Amino acid sequence: MSNARLVTALAATALVLSMATPARAGERQTAPGTATRPILSATEAAPYVPRTYFGYSGEYAAPVADPWRPAPIAPVKRPDLLVGGHGYATVQEAVNAAYRAGGSKRRYIGVLPGVYQGTVFIPAGGPPLTLYGLGRPADVRLEFTVDATITPAAWAALVNPDGRYAEGDPAWPMFQSCATRTSATAGLCATVVWAQSTDLQLKGLTITNTLLDSVDRGTHQALALRTDADRTQLEGMRLISRQDTFLANADDVARIARVSVRDSYIEGDTDFVFGRAAAVFTGTRFHLVSSRKASGGVILAPNTAPGYPYGFLVTHCLITADEGYAAAPTGYLGRAWDQGASATGYLPGITPNGQLVIRDSLIGAGFNAVTPWAPAATTARPFAARIDEGRDLNDINFNRLFEYANRAARSS
Repeated sequence: MSNARLVTALAATALVLSMATPARAGERQTAPGTATRPILSATEAAPYVPRTYFGYSGEYAAPVADPWRPAPIAPVKRPDLLVGGHGYATVQEAVNAAYRAGGSKRRYIGVLPGVYQGTVFIPAGGPPLTLYGLGRPADVRLEFTVDATITPAAWAALVNPDGRYAEGDPAWPMFQSCATRTSATAGLCATVVWAQSTDLQLKGLTITNTLLDSVDRGTHQALALRTDADRTQLEGMRLISRQDTFLANADDVARIARVSVRDSYIEGDTDFVFGRAAAVFTGTRFHLVSSRKASGGVILAPNTAPGYPYGFLVTHCLITADEGYAAAPTGYLGRAWDQGASATGYLPGITPNGQLVIRDSLIGAGFNAVTPWAPAATTARPFAARIDEGRDLNDINFNRLFEYANRAARSS
């Protein structure tokens, strides 16, 4: 979807929001909801706004007031570094050049329309970067096919056949951290773009893990984008894969990482927006597809630190599913990711307990209206929410997945 089409679609969403029926046909979303579909009251919803999610940095155990107010990304007409045409042949080469130049001044990398095959690693410790497309997002494509089920050695051979990662390069430690893994599979290294850079800005690009429907319906993590650091901004982006499309991560499990996603499109079928970050999604479309997985797909899967109250916020967004799900509404809005608890089961106060609020958004057909939240990933912990008066929204013995003031389009 081009920027113009995306803006048009989001404007249409705003119109539909004003005309649509409530999120469950014939009913208003009334607090406290049910144990399977909890709804916040206006008072309960008040803290769940972008400024709160972006208000703190530092350690989860001792957050520091540090307001972050991300302004719209403003690319320059003449980038510091150009990819395509007479510029660098790959995005990785331009990233390496920016890091070798050093300094603390923001560097702008413009990418001309084209298809750029291969992975891109953006390490920590360099200048802040703005990486942006010089054309329609659909025409500026970063693509690669990589499956998490391969071994680390096979992963290394796949992503580095041309020597784009060599000892001494800025991204060499990132490459080596995956190539030398002792695990059986590549796991979350299976991503097209991986960023550990603070204050990173990405705008107007399509990032696709082209594994897509080329494999069976089993567990095939295939990330398009993984971000690990604080104050990451995405704007006008298209992120496409099937399972685990976008990992909004906090690489240091003890520290807060904030992510802002605006006016973007994210597509997948299983936990395709997931992670530990404090992430706010605004004016963004989430699209669930049935081409590989015909039922039971899940959009959001936060693994928020158990003692931290702010995980994912989805506000003024459009949530849709394709025709396969519209015909049989079995899609899920999300589930908690009980990361690391496969052997122990969920341990209250120790295991991550995903936090998520979807508010003021339009939810299309294809989703389970009675039970929109699936059992937790990793442990299959059944979804349970408190609906008693005076409930604690951060009770570690219950789920923290809520809605507020969402609506659904009228059925024809």
